[in-house]
Amino acid sequence: MAVYLITGIAGFIGSSLARAVLAQGDAVRGVDNFSTGKPGNIAEIRDRIDFREADLLDLKAAREACHEIDYVFHEAAIPSVPRSVLDPLESNQANLDATVHLLLAAREAKVKRLVFAASSAAYGDSPTLPKHEAMQPTPISPYAVAKLACEYYLTSFYRCYGLETVSLRYFNIFGPRQDPSSPYSGVLAQFITKMLKREQPTIFGDGKQSRDFTYIDNVVEANLLACKAPATEVAGRVFNVATARGVDLNETFQVLKKLTGYTGEVKYGPERTGDVKHSVADISRTEKYLGYKPRVNFEEGLARTIEWYKTEWAGLYGQPLS
Repeated sequence: MAVYLITGIAGFIGSSLARAVLAQGDAVRGVDNFSTGKPGNIAEIRDRIDFREADLLDLKAAREACHEIDYVFHEAAIPSVPRSVLDPLESNQANLDATVHLLLAAREAKVKRLVFAASSAAYGDSPTLPKHEAMQPTPISPYAVAKLACEYYLTSFYRCYGLETVSLRYFNIFGPRQDPSSPYSGVLAQFITKMLKREQPTIFGDGKQSRDFTYIDNVVEANLLACKAPATEVAGRVFNVATARGVDLNETFQVLKKLTGYTGEVKYGPERTGDVKHSVADISRTEKYLGYKPRVNFEEGLARTIEWYKTEWAGLYGQPLS
């Protein structure tokens, strides 16, 4: 039985990974400081995991977390472009400094492989579509810069120390347990919960900006595959995790109207600093080397997510949607 460390385990991606690892019969240790994660996301599995409330900026805590660990899923972050624009120091500390601490700890503990939640924000606003891993990164926001710097650190730790690392560039992940309550939350979580409550959602910009929205189950599968793929093909490298399909926000709103029964219209606000206009992935490298295929499409993912918010959100967080 392998032992997996999941950082940011109380976030919606980390908690989804934890359930998948447990389902395959392996053990989970989790770390979270609850800066963005929620205890409710892991409440039902808390007694099945070795959970530690800690901050990776504490190097001692990072070392203790990595002790006797086989694989690491590094999901801990402050995953917000707008928040990084307002506070670049906080973003750098949480996203870059903490990652360096984790890499040091993983190297010392002789972890077999560390898989990192990188970001498509690294591509910036280049007009080239689809985005592929051989492109020159052009990060716009402090968040994107920190995430890209983490990728370089992962590659260097593989080349210098032999620590196997894999960076997965996530493209607009959505699904159950994503927190819609913050102004920095993912657009789909905000849209879905507002529309279920019959409140008017806001699109920042003209709504023509496109995103490669990727359902959480696809991301979980990519992480599990990244742990097992041959080191000769994946170690020290970067891979897109997405669906290879772009959907603009105006189209997204119309799809959600049908699925939620919302009858109102959308409100438009000013564009947000640091936001990228278009983002769609080339996933051919990920398909080739990880054996990845997105199994849940956009519409099916939305339907599953809406059903979860209808049935689970109020019970977990005491915030009814109707």
